[in-house]
Amino acid sequence: ADLGIDTVKQAEVLAAIREVYGIERDDSLKLRDYPTLNHVVGFVRDRAGAAKPIDSAQPPATIPAADDGRFPRRIPVAVLRPPLEYCVPTGVMLERGSRVVLMPDTGGAAAALVGALQDRGAEVLAIEGEPTVEELEAQIGRWLAAGSIDGAYWLAALDDDGSLGDAGERARALHVRVRLLAAAARTLPETAFLVTGTRLGGRHGYGRAGAIGVLGGAVTGFTKALSHERTDTLVKAIDFEAGAAPAEVARALLEETSRDPGAVEIGQADGLRWSVGLLAVPAEPLPARELAAGSVFLVTGAAGSIVQSVIADLAAHAPRSTFHLLDVTPAPDPRDPQLAKFAQDPEALKLELADRLAAGGARVTPKLIERELAAIERGYTALTAIREVERTGGRVHWHEVDLTDGDAVAATVHSVLATGDRIDALLHCAGLEISHPLPDKRQQEFDRVFDVKAGGWLNLLAALEGAGAQGPGVAVAFSSIAGRFGNRGQTDYAAANDLVCKSVARINREGRMRAIALDWTAWAEIGMASRGSIPKVMAAAGIEMLPPAIGATVVRRELTAAGGGGEVVVAGELGALLAGRHETGGLDLERVNEALAARRAPMAGRIGGFTADGVLSVLTKLDPGRQPFLADHRIDGTPVLPGVMGMEGFAEVANLLVPGFTPVELDDVELLAPFKFYRDEPRIAMLCARLRAGDRDGELVADCELTGRRTLTGAAEHETRHFTGRVRLARRLPATPSAPAPAIPAVDGRSLERPDVYSVYFHGPAYQVLDRAWRRQDEIVGLLARELPADHDPAESPMVLSPRLIELCFQTAGVWELGATGRMGLPMHVDRLELFGNGERAGRLRAVVTPRDDAVDAQIVDDAGHVWLRLEGYRTSQLPGQLPATALAPIRSAMEGG
Repeated sequence: ADLGIDTVKQAEVLAAIREVYGIERDDSLKLRDYPTLNHVVGFVRDRAGAAKPIDSAQPPATIPAADDGRFPRRIPVAVLRPPLEYCVPTGVMLERGSRVVLMPDTGGAAAALVGALQDRGAEVLAIEGEPTVEELEAQIGRWLAAGSIDGAYWLAALDDDGSLGDAGERARALHVRVRLLAAAARTLPETAFLVTGTRLGGRHGYGRAGAIGVLGGAVTGFTKALSHERTDTLVKAIDFEAGAAPAEVARALLEETSRDPGAVEIGQADGLRWSVGLLAVPAEPLPARELAAGSVFLVTGAAGSIVQSVIADLAAHAPRSTFHLLDVTPAPDPRDPQLAKFAQDPEALKLELADRLAAGGARVTPKLIERELAAIERGYTALTAIREVERTGGRVHWHEVDLTDGDAVAATVHSVLATGDRIDALLHCAGLEISHPLPDKRQQEFDRVFDVKAGGWLNLLAALEGAGAQGPGVAVAFSSIAGRFGNRGQTDYAAANDLVCKSVARINREGRMRAIALDWTAWAEIGMASRGSIPKVMAAAGIEMLPPAIGATVVRRELTAAGGGGEVVVAGELGALLAGRHETGGLDLERVNEALAARRAPMAGRIGGFTADGVLSVLTKLDPGRQPFLADHRIDGTPVLPGVMGMEGFAEVANLLVPGFTPVELDDVELLAPFKFYRDEPRIAMLCARLRAGDRDGELVADCELTGRRTLTGAAEHETRHFTGRVRLARRLPATPSAPAPAIPAVDGRSLERPDVYSVYFHGPAYQVLDRAWRRQDEIVGLLARELPADHDPAESPMVLSPRLIELCFQTAGVWELGATGRMGLPMHVDRLELFGNGERAGRLRAVVTPRDDAVDAQIVDDAGHVWLRLEGYRTSQLPGQLPATALAPIRSAMEGG
C-alpha cells in the first residue's frame, strides 16, 4: 500500500497472490473487501493456514507459529476456568448411603474431608498405613463385597515429596502416591469417580513460580490418562498452593466433585480456578548458546531410532564432541552380520529369523519375529549413532546400564566423569511404552514402564548430585503428549512422563540448571509408533505424526534457544487428545448467559462454549439498524465495525468470567480486515478469548480474536479473522498519571475546525469525536467534541474502554497523516493501550499525538493534566489514491502550523 499501487495493479497483485498460495478464484477475495495490500495479507494468511482460528487444537493467532507451521512450538500455560457457580453439575451426589475410598495425606486435609463427608451421611473407607499392592486390592475387594463404592479421593500427593535423593524415601513416596493408586483404580468399578489431590503450587507447576513438588506429577499424569479410559466417569486432578489450609482443601475437593465435568486438570490459586492450555511461542536463538565443538553429551536410551536421529544432528553441529551413550542393551558389534542384513533387506531378515526360531522349536508368531527384529534394529541404530559421531571427529563411550538400578546409574555417572571433568548436556531419552487399558495392565508391567522413564530420570539426577558433577548446564528430558494430555492405555507412561515434566519445572524454579521437557507426538517413519496399524490409528484420531526431518532438529533448537527452559509440546494436530469431556466445556450456558444479559454489554452477546483448554467463545449479533457505532461508521456507504469497538469487544469478553478484575492494558492489537455489513444487514461476530496467568504478579492475560463468517452466492461459507489482540487484567486500574495539558487556542484560523475534518472523514454524528485539531510544535492535539449523541444501544449500559476516546486518538493521528501524505489511513495496529483510573475527569479532554518514524503515540489528557489512557505504536494502512486538493488544503494548513 505504501507504493501507491493503483486499482488495476492491485488486481494483478491479488491474482499473483492467488497463484502463489493456491487460492481458487472466487467471490471471497475481492478488492472492495480488502482495500489495501495490508488487509489482503491478513486474509491470505488466514486462507493459507499460516494462522488458524483460536480453538482447542491451535492456540491464539496473536502468537506467531514456530519453524514449521504444521508443528508450532507450543508451551503449556495455566489458563483460567470459570467460577464453579457458572459450571454444570457433574452428577456425583455425596449423601447418606454414599461410600467413598480415601487415601489420606498426613497434613490434615483428609481429616477435614472425612468430617465434611460424614456430615453429609457418607461412609468413608480410609486406607490405613502403606499396604502392599496385593493387600490394598484385597482390602478394596472386601469393601466391594459389603456394598457398592461411589468413588475415591487420593490425597497422598498433598504431602511434601521428602528427599528425592534418598532412594528408599523416594520409593516409599512413589508407592503410596502412584503404585497404590494404580492398584486401587484397577480394582474399583469403572463407574467410581476419582479425584486426586496434589500440591504443585495451584497451577500444576506452570507459570513463573514453577512446580513446588515433583512426585505429584505422577498422580496427575495417571489421572489424565485414566480420564481417557473412563470418559463417562468423573476423573479430576486438583492442585493446590503450598499454604492451602486443610479445610480449604477439603471444601475445594467437595465442590470440584459436584460441579464442572469439563476439565481434568484443575488448579486452585490466588482465589481463582485454573486448568492447562497451550500457547504457541517461537524459539528465539541465543548466539551465546550455539553448540560448541568438543562438547560433552550424556545420552540415555541411545539405541532408539529417534535418539539416533537426534544424536546425528547434534554431532553434525558440534563436531569433535564426546558422547556418553547409555542403554540397557550392550554395545553394538560392527561385525554382526544381522546388523548389515537389517540395513540391506529387513524383510529377508524376517524370514531368516522365522527359520531360525522354528529350527529351535519355538512357536513362530509375527509378534515374536517383531520382538527379535526390534532387538536387531536397536543394535543397528546404536551403531549408526556411533558412526555419525565418529564421522564428525567425535568420540563415543558406550555404557550398558539399567536405569532403574540406582547403584548402577551412580557407578556409570562416576565412570563418565572419570573420562573428563564435565558434562555439558544431559539428554534423558530412555523410555518404554506398553499400551494396555488399566484393567488389563498388570502391576509388574505398570512398574516397569514407570520406572524406566521416571525412575531412570530421578536416579540420574541423584547420581549427578551425589558425584558433585560439574554440569550439566542444560538437561533435556524426552516426555510425550501422553504425559501432557493423558491417553488411553498409557496410565503408567503418562504418570512417568508428567513426573519428569514437573521435575523439569522444579529444577528451573530452583535455578540449578536449565531444564527442558519435550512432549513428543508420535514420530513418522521411525520409532515404535511408525509400525503396524499405529499410523492408521493416529490418523483416525486426528493426531499428526512428526516427520523425522523436523523432529531431529528440535533438541538442537531448544538447546540453543533463549529463555530459562521448561516444557515444550512438539506436535501438529492433536485431534482426539484435545476432545472436550463436555459439550459446553463444563459451562452452564443458560446460567451464565442470564448473568451476561443483565450487563447488556454491546459487544458481548451470548456465550457459545468453553473448551477444556480455556477458550471462551461469544457470539454477538451486530445490527447497523440498531447500533450507532455501525450506522455512523461507514466506508463508501457500507457500515464497518470500528476498530475501537473490536478492542472494546476484547475487553468485554476478557472480563466476563473473572469477577474482581478489570482490563488495564491491550497489547499487540492487529486490525487485519474490515468487518463489513453489506446491504446494512446484521451479522454475527464471534469473539474468542483464552485467559491465562500473566508475567506480572496478580495479572491475567487474555489472548483474543474476532472472526466472522460469510456465505457468498455460489460459494462455500468462509471464515475471516478480522481482529486479534491481547488484554491484560488486574484487580484495579493503575493510578492516573499526570502530563502537561495543552492549552486550547482561540479560534483564529490556524486550527482545523470540525466541518473541515468531516468533509474528508466518513464518520456520522456518533463518531464525529473531533471538535478541533491543531499542531503544537512536534505534537498534534485533538479536542473532544461536546455533547456527542449515544454511540451504542442501550445507551445506559457502560462500556469498558471508552472507545470514543481511543477513536479521538485515531482521528487526531489521522489528520496529521492526511496533512503529511495526502492519504487517509485505516487503523491497522496498536502496540499498547494503557488504561488509568481513580478520580474524576476535570474539564475537557484532548488527545495529544506524537508522531514517530513509523507510528504514532498518543494520550488523553484533561484540563488538570490527568492522563486517562495512553496509546503506543499506532500504525495505519493507507488507502490508495490522493484526496482532492481543495479538501486537503485546510488540513495541510493546520498541520503545517505550530
